[in-house]
Amino acid sequence: MSATPATPRSDELCAVHEAMRLLQGKWTLQIVRALLDGPRGFNDLARAIGGCNPATLSRRLEALAALGVLSKRVDSTMPPRTCYTLTEAGEALQAVVAAIERWGDRYLPSAARS
Repeated sequence: MSATPATPRSDELCAVHEAMRLLQGKWTLQIVRALLDGPRGFNDLARAIGGCNPATLSRRLEALAALGVLSKRVDSTMPPRTCYTLTEAGEALQAVVAAIERWGDRYLPSAARS
């Protein structure tokens, strides 16, 4: 007698759908990955992820802050300095990033990773 695969409940699908909608945004995982190394200022973050224009980076950072994935601190120096840090929710994405990296190392040809 074979067991039938468990059918996901609709609320589980909703959580997966919403998480994927957040994480599939261009530059989102690169931002999270860069911040896993610690807090960064805007320009440092832009250099760390490379290739993202400042307007797009700013929009992604605002969206991630609104969702509680990262926090933004503005220091009142001249010129003002901004520092971005992952929240607890953002740090929890380390396991997701690591799992994607392991999958890529295992299943993607090295030429596709360059």
